[in-house]
Amino acid sequence: MNDKKTSFSIKNWKEDDRPREKLIVKGKSILSDAELIAILIGSGSRSESAVELSKRILASVNNNLNALARLSVERLTQFKGIGQAKAVSIVTALELGRRRRLEEALEQPKITSSKEVFEIMQPIIGDLQHEEFWVLYLNNSNKIIDKSQVSKGGITSTLVDTRLVFKKAMEISAVGIILAHNHPSGALKPSESDKKLTQKIKIAGETLDIKILDHLIITEKAYFSFADTNNL
Repeated sequence: MNDKKTSFSIKNWKEDDRPREKLIVKGKSILSDAELIAILIGSGSRSESAVELSKRILASVNNNLNALARLSVERLTQFKGIGQAKAVSIVTALELGRRRRLEEALEQPKITSSKEVFEIMQPIIGDLQHEEFWVLYLNNSNKIIDKSQVSKGGITSTLVDTRLVFKKAMEISAVGIILAHNHPSGALKPSESDKKLTQKIKIAGETLDIKILDHLIITEKAYFSFADTNNL
């Protein structure tokens, strides 16, 4: 009975099939997503290996790691063979990856394109199931000196107080700002309220001599830039 229970442990696999050994010998880049997750969970169940279990988990989110990162510990433990400890390992690893991506993006000394803004903001708001509105504050060299969430809303909208946007800008002597909010629906097209809010903030910024450099709508994998499409 004990042999049956442990037959799917990674240490009992053929040497060529062991993802840990493969990583050490051949390098991390050669491993599939399922093999990397298998290393995290260590073993599967009586009926399937850790890699097979990992493939099944990935298949449930269409092999999308961003979607996997949104699964809770509770949701992960619903898979046979995944206990709380294994679920916590998966959640922790994906969160570390998200934070690493954010830190790498923030190391950029100067904003020169909308894509750079997307790389900074996507890890923060791209995967959320509710809308959040953020402002990036820049100095006269287009370097980010601060970023702040000014509003948090529901699934389809969020209210923004223009006064809060510029109160912060004045406090830190920002000369330019970039607006960013997410669309949980995945739609990239700006709504009429998005357009009106952008113009409202732009007009207020002109009065205070603070330039609105761009407004990005961010989804899980893509973005819409008001500046790039001449809508600013």
